[in-house]
Amino acid sequence: MTTARYHHGNLREALADAAVESAREHGPDGLAVRELARRVGVSHNAAYRHFADRDALVDVVAERAMNGLVEVMERRIAGVTETHPVRRARARLTELGRGYVDYAVAEPGLFRVLFTAYPEFPEMGTGTEPGDPFAMLNAALDDLVAVGYLAPRTRAGAAITCWSAVHGFSVLCIEGPLRGLAQSDRDAALAAMLDTIDAAYGVSTT
Repeated sequence: MTTARYHHGNLREALADAAVESAREHGPDGLAVRELARRVGVSHNAAYRHFADRDALVDVVAERAMNGLVEVMERRIAGVTETHPVRRARARLTELGRGYVDYAVAEPGLFRVLFTAYPEFPEMGTGTEPGDPFAMLNAALDDLVAVGYLAPRTRAGAAITCWSAVHGFSVLCIEGPLRGLAQSDRDAALAAMLDTIDAAYGVSTT
């Protein structure tokens, strides 16, 4: 184990990097200050000067995991090329859901940190802050109302419905009965679920 990473005052960063890698491998169970100190090659006392306890370490990993989740979701919606207002708004909501599941499947350990060891989204607040997946979902739903696809009376509960659906699907894929599905089958199942949500909100305008 090399110590070159922290020779120039980067011990905190080295510990944070090690924590992310450990969470990738072991999920929340991989986050222990003493073990990470051993990984990096320093005394646990040195590590505790940067992370007073496990909660402080979890905060850092959760923040990085959150940034990764947002990045994947943003990349998905950036790929929407549809120009028709209604179809564009519908496609953006669908792609947000795909991005959420993409991240969960690609980074199950970090995803578990966000929703088990760290049960609340960092600074989730009202879901209107930039860089917040819940804010991105709310914005997409507001767009559906603005273009006349989603009825205002249905908007109030739509965020929790959509979040619950994609989160539940993600959990089924990473630690439930869907974890053994081939990617093509998983993609087909996800598409069917997202199509159902899309159709349900379209009906709500009548």
